[in-house]
Amino acid sequence: MAFQLKRRTLFSAGAGALAAPSLLAGLAGAQETMEKDGMAKGVDFKTLKLGSFKVTVISDGTRASDNPHEIFGTNQPAESVATLLEQNFLPTNGFVNGFAPVLVDTGSEVVLFDTGLGEGGREAGMGKLAEGLKTAGYAPDQVTVVVLTHMHGDHIGGLTEGGKPAFANARYVTGQVEYDFWKDAARVGTAAENGHKAVLAKVVPLAEKITFIADGGEVVPGISAMAAFGHSPGHMIYRLESDGRAMILTADTANHYVLSLQRPDWEVRFDMDKSGASASRKMVFDMIATDRLPFIGYHMPFPAVGFAERQDQGYRFVPASYQFDI
Repeated sequence: MAFQLKRRTLFSAGAGALAAPSLLAGLAGAQETMEKDGMAKGVDFKTLKLGSFKVTVISDGTRASDNPHEIFGTNQPAESVATLLEQNFLPTNGFVNGFAPVLVDTGSEVVLFDTGLGEGGREAGMGKLAEGLKTAGYAPDQVTVVVLTHMHGDHIGGLTEGGKPAFANARYVTGQVEYDFWKDAARVGTAAENGHKAVLAKVVPLAEKITFIADGGEVVPGISAMAAFGHSPGHMIYRLESDGRAMILTADTANHYVLSLQRPDWEVRFDMDKSGASASRKMVFDMIATDRLPFIGYHMPFPAVGFAERQDQGYRFVPASYQFDI
């Protein structure tokens, strides 16, 4: 929209405007920024500086779905969900879900958080992580650590490519509680059986290279784990800290920037422990709001970076703008 308006202004100003060096430089700068962030190349990514860390958010794609109430606020009247959506200028009959893996280059390690949907998502226009890494200037074999926040399919799908590990030189980090739950044959015959099968196919073959951690465990210097169970049995979030600056990767603690944040008590279909997930949302976002920390949420609107402000019954998502450019 902004670029289109600039083009109209340029051409309506007459030929003289074409000679204005500052105007041309501005357009060139805008184009350079678009290319740097991947927008002009068909793959969305955004790079931020956090102290000495280089943090890159990559879009694995988006998926449109109908009937938000069937996913969010399932313990509420449909009318209440529709009203909250309307109040936030959102449609009531559908929503768009994004997927945002994060790459953290510490200078000595290249750490990837979650792997998207992988090959299984590409027919539907997702599974873009591999392409996004390339566009952002990284090859899969440069990744030294892959962290799995939890083991739902949209986080582990990209672990393999063509039947082989997608990140040939990486070791892996994940929560012990999460792994033990999904690997257990007790999942057979339950609603978690498909997830169990996916973990057996994608994660278990990598077990020899996995480091299992618990609450407070260190991934690499400056990156530590925090338990936020509920969405899944061993769901973990991660704190990044470099040169006195900190950020939280909240993974799936909140899966919608309005319905999950403004109403953290509302139940979400995909939260396996509904009350536990609600408690984690309140704990995590109360910390983020109190300490005024930026966060990256896996399903927040791309580039999935923002802040949380206390509001009414919950929190308001405040998208980041130029905070990381100064």
